[in-house]
Amino acid sequence: MDLLYFVLFVSILIFIHEFGHFAFAKLFGVKVLTFSIGFGPKILKVRGRETEYCVGILPLGGFVKMLEEGKSEQPILPEEKHRTFESMTLWKRVVIVLAGPAMNLVFPVALYTSVYLEDKEFLPPTGGAVFPGKPADGKLFAGDTILSIDGDAVSSFPDVQKAFAKHPGKSRRVTVERDGKNVDLEITPADEVEVVEPSELELFEHVGRVGIAPTYAAPVIGIARTDSPAFRAGLRTFDRITAVNGRKVETFVELVHVLSQNRGDNVVLTYVRPLSVPKALGGLCDIAVLETGIASLAPRPRAEGGSTHEGDPDARTKDVFDRTGIESAEMYVAFVPEGSSEWRAGLRAGDRITQVDGVTQRMWKVDRRGGQVLDDTTMVGQLLRAPGKMHELVWTRDGERMSGQFQLRQERWDDELGQHYERYVFRTTHWMPRAPSKLVPNPHPVLYAVTRGFEETKKAMEIIVVGVVRIFQGRMSPTHLGGPITLYDGAGEAGARGTQYFGWAMALTSVNLGIVNLLPIPVLDGGHLLLFLIEWLRRRPVTLQMRQYASLAGMTVLIALMLFAFKNDVTRKWDVIVLQVREIVQ
Repeated sequence: MDLLYFVLFVSILIFIHEFGHFAFAKLFGVKVLTFSIGFGPKILKVRGRETEYCVGILPLGGFVKMLEEGKSEQPILPEEKHRTFESMTLWKRVVIVLAGPAMNLVFPVALYTSVYLEDKEFLPPTGGAVFPGKPADGKLFAGDTILSIDGDAVSSFPDVQKAFAKHPGKSRRVTVERDGKNVDLEITPADEVEVVEPSELELFEHVGRVGIAPTYAAPVIGIARTDSPAFRAGLRTFDRITAVNGRKVETFVELVHVLSQNRGDNVVLTYVRPLSVPKALGGLCDIAVLETGIASLAPRPRAEGGSTHEGDPDARTKDVFDRTGIESAEMYVAFVPEGSSEWRAGLRAGDRITQVDGVTQRMWKVDRRGGQVLDDTTMVGQLLRAPGKMHELVWTRDGERMSGQFQLRQERWDDELGQHYERYVFRTTHWMPRAPSKLVPNPHPVLYAVTRGFEETKKAMEIIVVGVVRIFQGRMSPTHLGGPITLYDGAGEAGARGTQYFGWAMALTSVNLGIVNLLPIPVLDGGHLLLFLIEWLRRRPVTLQMRQYASLAGMTVLIALMLFAFKNDVTRKWDVIVLQVREIVQ
């Protein structure tokens, strides 16, 4: 199947490129003799009125052969001289040559658009989590629904992200719905620097962020003290509450809101509890099974005249904790690798981490996609900002304060290109699953898809152009250049992962092909454009002899680049090649 994916992948890209040349040549009246996809012996040949359409056996290129005086094997008839490529005005020749790479840059817009047309639903414009130390901290709360930003209505979380991202460091007027009432706020997005992947490009973006995530924490609870009503009721840390008095709850925010309405009456809580099963399936892995249960909770009565703290989520959460002993399991330890530095410091599963290096902790970590955020204020983010030092850790166990010192684990490895990597990891984990989100419909699916198509194409162009520049600058290793083997592997992997991923990979490769063809190397389209520029400056055509010398030089450079890329391919796959040769010999 990999071969089929490869042929399909390459043939489509070549067809798009050559069709650009062909279409504009025909439009301007140039006689096209041959339109070929692939090189070598022809496996398919169709004769048109004046053009021969061919498919070659080697799908590694293609060409459009036009009527040209310098390349014609037979004398050109007088009545056809006006249809030669050379007879066209300079701007028409530029357009014909430029049309190939241009099609490779337009085609990805259509591919990306088709991919984004699948985005029919989005996450809602809610604050499911607020990151500590960020602009939204203390202003937005989990459970808030964002209605508008600077008077512009927002209907989804991507709308919220875009509205803040465009204005780093500038105050925004935000209207949210909280406990059924509209609240107006002023929030200034932080100017965060994001590293664009791959990081070797040294590309950075300034993005405005306020520090919220749209997904809610599931109603997984932590029990800090053994003398609390929750513990006496039989509840334990990491129990996931599923219902309160028969009423289904899906988020921790919802659980707190329901419990805050209680005046001291007994509450029936239904829960599921993860029970560890070490070395399950014959020792293959450790798993956890969920045990269901019911607990009768007797909250402490609210003080005379006490309120339910409507409009004040922090006070409501504290009130529920004081009266029941229930809090979020966010900072509770689920697993500590035996023998790790934190294990030797005394940390164990079930402990609640309160401080790291004297800083109070409220959030374990945040996972980011589409780039590495340098300003991470979570516990793991704080640890990674000083990875090599000894850290002071404070935690509680059954209400008792404990402390110890530990270091992050350092890991080293080499990738398939031989490039060395190092990283620090905090292997101790928590368990704070996210609740399923209720999606909202995309109000403008076509407009959204087309807009994202242009944005992704622009981003791909920027990455590839910068990559080429970095290689010429010596700031990026030329070993990143890939040849036909890399393309073969990439096409096979993309095809195996599905149509959407195949289209995504094809779009990126199409941009790559378009930009590489614009390099000022004779034989490539960029080389022809360079000769046209010289012709425009000299006010007369470049001589045939000069064009031949340029073609020879360009072909030499192109063959050298292809051999170098092929060498990189072989180097990456050398271990596999040796193994396969040994299997054949044996």
